[in-house]
Amino acid sequence: MQILTEERKLIKESAREFTMKRVLPIANKLDPEKGMIPRELIDEMAELGYFSILIPEEYGGLGLGATEYCMVAEELSRGWMSVASLIARGNGLIGALKHLTHEQKKEYLPRMARGEYLGAFSLSEANAGSDVANITCRAVRNGDHWEITGSKYWCTFADQADFIVVIARTGPKVDPKARHKGLSAFMVEKPRGQLPENCKGSTIPKIGYFGWTTWELAFDKCRVPATHMIGEEGRGFYLATAGLETARAHTAARAIGLAQGALEDSLVYAKERNQFGRSIGEFQAIRFKLATMATQIEASRALMYSVCEQIDQGQRCDTQAAMVKLFATEMAEQVTSEGLQIHGGAGYTTHFAVERHWRDARLTKIFEGTSEIQQRIISDALLGKVPQ
Repeated sequence: MQILTEERKLIKESAREFTMKRVLPIANKLDPEKGMIPRELIDEMAELGYFSILIPEEYGGLGLGATEYCMVAEELSRGWMSVASLIARGNGLIGALKHLTHEQKKEYLPRMARGEYLGAFSLSEANAGSDVANITCRAVRNGDHWEITGSKYWCTFADQADFIVVIARTGPKVDPKARHKGLSAFMVEKPRGQLPENCKGSTIPKIGYFGWTTWELAFDKCRVPATHMIGEEGRGFYLATAGLETARAHTAARAIGLAQGALEDSLVYAKERNQFGRSIGEFQAIRFKLATMATQIEASRALMYSVCEQIDQGQRCDTQAAMVKLFATEMAEQVTSEGLQIHGGAGYTTHFAVERHWRDARLTKIFEGTSEIQQRIISDALLGKVPQ
């Protein structure tokens, strides 16, 4: 099957045009100020269908696949990775929300597709990130409600979201031999611009990923209707890890977009910057840097398309998804760093977007599973798991 069909080319070109005309100018202005993504930009993204790419047509979505999702994410990330991440607040929660009942899907998914009902995901804790089974935040049944108590970390968009998917422990005790059992998922609805009732929070001082805020949350008997449990009680671990292949391909796409931005900006700078009577783009050292950057980006993109095609064909590709996440994010840090080097001292200022791409690229090696976690997945596939 041809990856870049005419329809996909149009989707990619449209996303590119939107990014260059709307996203990039906003990012260049707001990121140095640590400003917030404006609501009008979110509304424009909704009109373009960017929150509905993976939502089935029967629920008002576009019903497209991981390939289209990652194409759009790559282009948006070329402008501002935070905006590329924002589309996951609709599409990226499909893995979890597929466990909703048909009636719940009819109620929630069309609103998500229109960008009217966007979510945040609260899984990580101070001692539970890669080790999801170490979650200690607890939910206790009280009549027709559950009460959530405990702390969460790294919840981006918690304030601006319309709901938060919270993973909490509902089992009576932890089984040391099966720590992943006893976790459940809850859909905590809340007013936009506020945190849930009986939940306090403080923002985490990040070095990048600006445009929205990331929160540490403290739940204290936060009441959630029993009907808002997602899926079966005690099976939240499987819900939390659902859709990881698509999520990791999406992260690879974001990394590729950042690297592409660094390459394009560096090409322009190399032509305009003059030293020793000529443009620095005429020096072999710079030319070879750019050639290597372009090759690394293209190799990552080809691997991403391959993984997306496997996802869209319904094939299991957890190892390949780990590979593309590892390869593309490591590449992005290297390429954006080289881009900053080409810019010289100018690259170490907020006057040029390459420093933003560099800072954000560093994060891609951490979220959606660190590089080390991806290496473990890949090595386990090659050598078998190490006995516990």
